[in-house]
Amino acid sequence: MSLFSAMAGWTAWNYITALADIAILAFVIYELLLLIRGTRAVPLLRGLLVLIAVFLVSDFIGLHAVAWILEQVWTIIFLALIIIFQPELRRALERIGRGSSLLTRSASLTAGDIAHVIDEIVGAATSMAKTKTGALMVLERSTGLSDYTETGIPIDALVSEELLCNIFVKDSPLHDGATVISGDRVSAAACFLPLSDNPYLSLSLGTRHRAGIGVSEVSDALVVIVSEETGVISIAEEGKLIRHVDEKKLRELLSAGLSEKAPMDVRPKNFWEGALFHKKGGDAQ
Repeated sequence: MSLFSAMAGWTAWNYITALADIAILAFVIYELLLLIRGTRAVPLLRGLLVLIAVFLVSDFIGLHAVAWILEQVWTIIFLALIIIFQPELRRALERIGRGSSLLTRSASLTAGDIAHVIDEIVGAATSMAKTKTGALMVLERSTGLSDYTETGIPIDALVSEELLCNIFVKDSPLHDGATVISGDRVSAAACFLPLSDNPYLSLSLGTRHRAGIGVSEVSDALVVIVSEETGVISIAEEGKLIRHVDEKKLRELLSAGLSEKAPMDVRPKNFWEGALFHKKGGDAQ
């Protein structure tokens, strides 16, 4: 019996339930894709899709040995995916347990809120650069950073230049570690971040810079770094680092990164020029 002949005997209720089934499945897949968007799970998912395509093609054209090998390793692959996607799965289950949607995100900010956040961060970074106060500020975007805020000290205060400068005062209880900013609020301070294992990074980069690059590799966060040794301001995004950023350039990059309505031409065309190896000196911290 063909699909069309089978559908010919369907009632209105059969069509409704079929449409509901498709809609629910599409909604779940859509939310899961949004959940992993901007994380390191995305390239892994692409690799999985490539393996599935190779398996289907191999089976179709008669490459039985290749298809058999791939069939044997599916169990291992899916077990590995559970381990690799553990942070995303845990976050999704926590949201379901709280009765909230998988699409839950930080409250959207107005243009005025974004401008305020940028002003305060730029002011704090330039002030700390003048005094050579080391700082590591992580700006959360669509990828949640709760895994890292949980390792630090909760703050939950409105972003301000004075607060940020006081957090990073040398020898203060909160200065050693990263400060995570979510929306227009400082979520937590003294947070631990994953260090980048990129073998091509300059050896002059210290722990602070490697941590900033590391968190930008596993999320879509923007990271502002102030060197304790030289006072140089840097910004990290997508695993790349721009160093020797002045006040004007920092404002432009934050505006382009934080505002969805910001014109793309705000971002310099040579945004990543000299990203990993800048022409001047090194920062040890």
